[in-house]
Amino acid sequence: MKIEVTDKALKWFRDELDLEPGAKINFYVQTYVHTGLHEHFTTAFKVEPHDKNASASITVDRITFYINESDEWFFKGLDLLVDYNADIDEIVYKNTQL
Repeated sequence: MKIEVTDKALKWFRDELDLEPGAKINFYVQTYVHTGLHEHFTTAFKVEPHDKNASASITVDRITFYINESDEWFFKGLDLLVDYNADIDEIVYKNTQL
């Protein structure tokens, strides 16, 4: 499992969340409606400084993005691309098979 964050997404996180260097973003599983990947679950994020149980992480421009072991089941066999969609002004997630 690999995490990739586009430059557009990084800018969105910095601008919208007013992130400082050293900030940490946790991608986690949230109960939701059918998403096409896992029914009734989707990807969400939160600013969370505790990444001690991270199973995957990437640091981009001094901001760490990670997934905890407890959410690894959702991403098993997948890479996560985090991007920004200007049309809807939101972060979007793209999962690709390893």
